[in-house]
Amino acid sequence: MDRTIYRELKLTPAVWSVATLLGAFIAAAAGSVLYIEHHGHIVTGMNNQIVWGLPHVFAIFLIVAASGALNVASIASVFGKIANKPMARFSGLLSLALLAGGLAVLVLDLGRPDRLIVAMTKYNFRSIFAWNIYLYTGFFVVVGAYLYVQMARSVSNKWVKTFGTAAFLWRLALTTGTGSIFGWLVARPGYDAAIMAPMFIVMSFSFGLAVFILVLCAFYSISGRDIGTNLIRRLGRLLGIFAGLVLYFTAVRHLTNLYAAEHGDVERFILFGGGIFTQLFWIGQVLIGGIIPLFLLFHHIDSPTKKYVLSGSALIIIGGFAQVYGIVVGGQAFPLEIFPGYEASSSFFDGQITGYSPSLLEMALGLGGVALALFIMGLGVVVLRIMPTNLSDANIDPSKPDF
Repeated sequence: MDRTIYRELKLTPAVWSVATLLGAFIAAAAGSVLYIEHHGHIVTGMNNQIVWGLPHVFAIFLIVAASGALNVASIASVFGKIANKPMARFSGLLSLALLAGGLAVLVLDLGRPDRLIVAMTKYNFRSIFAWNIYLYTGFFVVVGAYLYVQMARSVSNKWVKTFGTAAFLWRLALTTGTGSIFGWLVARPGYDAAIMAPMFIVMSFSFGLAVFILVLCAFYSISGRDIGTNLIRRLGRLLGIFAGLVLYFTAVRHLTNLYAAEHGDVERFILFGGGIFTQLFWIGQVLIGGIIPLFLLFHHIDSPTKKYVLSGSALIIIGGFAQVYGIVVGGQAFPLEIFPGYEASSSFFDGQITGYSPSLLEMALGLGGVALALFIMGLGVVVLRIMPTNLSDANIDPSKPDF
């Protein structure tokens, strides 16, 4: 392998154009925040039954993907796969950017952004939400330190492996905490499942690597730097494994719930009679986000083309949004089990399926979170030496495969 050289991204007209576009999305999101804060959540599609809407879908997807975006760095530092080492800095920065974008969207969930001070100073440790405050802030500290030791010339490789291992363990804890938000809400039949935590970990592996592949290729295309086809193929094969695992855990979750009588109604709702949620499950999650990407990534298992890998990554992201939407919104649309074994009916629509139509304000807010994450990533590669000047196949040691 040639010596890896890192250089900042130059501010070309193409870079300025992308930055302007991202700035427009961020400005639209800021306008949405001000409008919703002034008029209240009544102007959104959310209500007193579905309190987590489309912005939360974007936020949770970004948080889950942030953990998975660290895949490449973990493979290099923790598991000693040297071929991934040149991309480790990019992997670490992307994970921090995605988490920042996701958390920025969640701030509005507090009703007013200034209530973040209360959330950071008052804790109820019987709530998984309080735990996640530490998991999210700790992720910034641990991964930030990991990124620093990678870039500092005076730091030995021993510390890189140490901080890489800490970041790897922390990301598992973070995704476990995010999945446990739903797994521990026993009042919601659509959430109550211990498998949520490991399923979210596998989801993070798949979603995060898909985002990493697309962002890596996009940045290298904009900068005009060389990226090897074989490298993308190898990442694509790993992505296919993760996509298959997501389908496996999804099947186990639903089969387990079908076996348990208490979850039979919600499973029939999601799988067969849930309208948009059923369509999102079978068409969005299973077909678009699972079966088609597996075909693209494993049709030529030894050498999937770069086009197939990029297409598979994009479809996995689309399917991932469908999956998170089905979990978050679909789980709330199905009525609460307030009195198990009895039917409940009142003026508050107890015992009834709840409708939800996302508003443009919510869409703008969610897309603004994505734009913010990409803007942070772009700013990072402009001011820091994150991107290798050369990721061609000639610069990757073929004797040490990634997996």
